[in-house]
Amino acid sequence: MPPTYRIPGRTGRAPLRIALATGITLTAAVVATGPAGTAAAADPEPAAARTEHVEYFTGPDGHPRHTEVPASPKLSSKERAEIKGDGDVVPIVEAGPTDSKLDVVFLGDGYTASQQEDFHADVRAKWAKVSAVEPYASYKGLFNVWAVDAVSRQSGVSGDPTNGTVKDTALGSAFYCDGIERLLCVDTNKVESYAKKAADPDLVIVLANSTKYGGAGYNDITSPSGYDGIATASSDNAQSDQVVVHETGHSLGKLADEYWYDEYGTYPGAEPWESNISKLRADQLTAQKKKWYRWIGQTSPDGGTVGAYEGGGYHPRGLYRPTTNSIMRTLGREFNLPGREAMIAGFHRHASVVTAVTPTDRAVRRDTKVGVRVADGIRLRWSVDGREVRRARDEPVVTPRSLGVPSDGRPHKLSVHATDPTNAVRDPNLRTLLTDSLTWQVRR
Repeated sequence: MPPTYRIPGRTGRAPLRIALATGITLTAAVVATGPAGTAAAADPEPAAARTEHVEYFTGPDGHPRHTEVPASPKLSSKERAEIKGDGDVVPIVEAGPTDSKLDVVFLGDGYTASQQEDFHADVRAKWAKVSAVEPYASYKGLFNVWAVDAVSRQSGVSGDPTNGTVKDTALGSAFYCDGIERLLCVDTNKVESYAKKAADPDLVIVLANSTKYGGAGYNDITSPSGYDGIATASSDNAQSDQVVVHETGHSLGKLADEYWYDEYGTYPGAEPWESNISKLRADQLTAQKKKWYRWIGQTSPDGGTVGAYEGGGYHPRGLYRPTTNSIMRTLGREFNLPGREAMIAGFHRHASVVTAVTPTDRAVRRDTKVGVRVADGIRLRWSVDGREVRRARDEPVVTPRSLGVPSDGRPHKLSVHATDPTNAVRDPNLRTLLTDSLTWQVRR
């Protein structure tokens, strides 16, 4: 069994443990009570024993912390019926088909029936702040944004302004979760039920109708609907968008936290799987061509030079991070260069570089206008039967006739190859995510 460590700051409850088999993988694990080597019970765990691991933020300038909270209970038949009759899906940003874009789904909590337009306005405002952060700002064209209306009986959320405040809301949002004032928890089963009303949720964000600072990241939840994790944030707090950005570093970028707890001591485990923490020093990364070695020595947007700085992945010693203080360590900072690379790759795991305006599932004629949609800077190369037509480079709309498809009565193949030439991604394995092709059959 790998070594386990207790999350600091937890008292009066069974400790949350972090498995270190292949790196810092945070899990909502329940410590077994039976003797070692005994088989697990066939019956599922009782609801009281299940837990969910969450990350939270004590203040806009503080480093995040972690804790474990009781798992949300199963939905009752009454709750399922109420959710079934609720949940209108409202488009906020439509950049293209859901299967070729990264679909961000916002859920609102603490908004009554008469406040749903306020919720939509809050979504627009929050997304404007999130998408102003790099690399979001350079890749806005990859995102669809949807608002799913969840009608609450009361306005506001529990725990705002005080611990004794209780509100009847659709998603059960509450500050003072687990006794921690700024920890904003939700009923994750209700969130899942509402989120799946959207066609293809890739990223789920819950906005609580509140001006109070707070939020949380449920980064160990893998939803049946396909998204990884849930982020919560206050709708009308000026700093809460930074909570969302940090949490997407985990869910989209698969980045590790770059902060630490002094009591954790020296890291004893194997090389972590995350791309932004390592047991290797800068000279070792370079010599072994590992992790972020391609960026070492470069000036990073979060300040300073990319190297290997000790402390990260919760351990003050034995693990290194790329820069001194990125957003994966402190809110309000930028993603460092390796972090930006990971985020761009994460975007493209969900969103294609090129989107077909003209459907590819049916044949086109020689005079048909064939169009694609791409973001600024994407390189396009058109070909007929595998041979590039250089004069059509970077054209978003062509016709087979203009590209020289002959009228010989035989079928021909029209293709476009799209590439994102950004220099923000250097890893060849990640660059494969930044290319895509579309093909049409041309018939008489």
